Amino acid sequence: MRAMRYRQASWEEPLIFELGREGAGGPCLPEAAEPPEIPEVLRRRELNLPQLSEPEVVRHFTRLAEMSFGRDSGFYPLGSCTMKYNPPVCEEVANKEEILNLHPDQPCETVQGVLELMYLLERLLAEIGGVYRVSLVPAAGAHGEFVSMLMVRAYHESRGERRTQVIVPDSAHGTNPASAAMAGFEVVTVPSDVRGRVDLGALRAAVSERTAAMMLTNPNTLGLFEDRILEIVEVVHGVGGLMFYDGANLNGIMGRARPGDMGFDLVHFNLHKTFSAPHGGGGPGAGPVGVRKGLEEFLPVPTVEYDEGRRLYYLDYNRPKSIGRVRQSPGSLPVLMKALAYILLLGGEGLREASEAAVLNANYLARRLSELPGLELRYGLPCKHEFVLSAEPLRRETGLGARELAKGLMDFGFHPPTVYFPPIVPEALMVEPTESEPREELDRFVEALRALVGEARTHPDRLRSAPHCASVGRVDEVGASKNPVLSWRMLGRC
Repeated sequence: MRAMRYRQASWEEPLIFELGREGAGGPCLPEAAEPPEIPEVLRRRELNLPQLSEPEVVRHFTRLAEMSFGRDSGFYPLGSCTMKYNPPVCEEVANKEEILNLHPDQPCETVQGVLELMYLLERLLAEIGGVYRVSLVPAAGAHGEFVSMLMVRAYHESRGERRTQVIVPDSAHGTNPASAAMAGFEVVTVPSDVRGRVDLGALRAAVSERTAAMMLTNPNTLGLFEDRILEIVEVVHGVGGLMFYDGANLNGIMGRARPGDMGFDLVHFNLHKTFSAPHGGGGPGAGPVGVRKGLEEFLPVPTVEYDEGRRLYYLDYNRPKSIGRVRQSPGSLPVLMKALAYILLLGGEGLREASEAAVLNANYLARRLSELPGLELRYGLPCKHEFVLSAEPLRRETGLGARELAKGLMDFGFHPPTVYFPPIVPEALMVEPTESEPREELDRFVEALRALVGEARTHPDRLRSAPHCASVGRVDEVGASKNPVLSWRMLGRC
């Protein structure tokens, strides 16, 4: 299948503040007959908004949308992020008025239907993860990690133990060590072995009576299943530590294996990655945390409970050993409902089939790409739902590597894969096709990369300056990091 060059819409679109002009505007609501008295501290200050007509506003943002690339635009193989297809029916559920217009402090008697759905979602997640109870409160994956580390700390303190260290593999997500450090722990890094799995010898040397927990992803960040997971669990449990499961890669095993059955004590779920909505873009997420029996008393408040006698669902804040409130809201309700709809639509067999298709797609794509000259698969096959290629051979030969290939893929209508992560693989290209893509799209991706590795040898200057067909060309990433434009008022200073 021949790879076709792609031309993205590109407009010379000014900032909306530059489009505004004095006196322009759209329809306004009439003033209230008796304006309510607003306390001084709550009154809005002058916002200095641009003045435009309604059609001008719509056209401006429509043009910006046409210049953007999203999950509905094309293949989005962003490794470690699970940018899977988001069924519109899930969006419809999440955007129902009964979901969007609730207040987090609304009396439980007025939201029985929603609480019942939350209660059901918790039970389904507990079954999928093999855990006893689940908190729906955490707002995202990293928040779920942090909440879990707070529970780890509370658990050991309740036993009168002072444990100060959390073990994290060198291939972990960057938020793992950050979450442990924020919870007050010292991070101890253990290396990967030659197979890309946890080095058991190094792990045995790292654990001690100071070990509070180990944070682990399985399949790991290289897309490989930790096939000695039971031994890893035995080592950590042997010194009294807890095992935390980073659920970022649950898409690779759901329906086939459960973290709780592997021996994990705490499990977090990325609902916005595994169950419908794509991850990324800074949008709303949800990172529920599940625990084995005996740890449920430390879950954050509130938990969703059901009173059989009163036939009433309610939020329970009266949990003496809880780590307390970790956010104002009891959960990211639209994201929770989107995930519930996805799970109920697919059912158990459907979830398993989605996972199997994701693994099949990843292995097919990994095998084909590893045959391209200049790319190599450091840790071999089979992989699970994602894999990491190295473009180091191409870099040695041509001076061009992962960054240039990623930029070049934009000219073929593909979002770049994750690059330079995990850092243990030089010139890393981390690819996750998910279960959403047909074989024809995977073949097109292979041919695009085939064209690019050839271009690195025949037309290196063209690849070095890519992308050429995207709405925005090569940007100065270093300059952007050093001089971030945080508001339109700063543009004149840059």
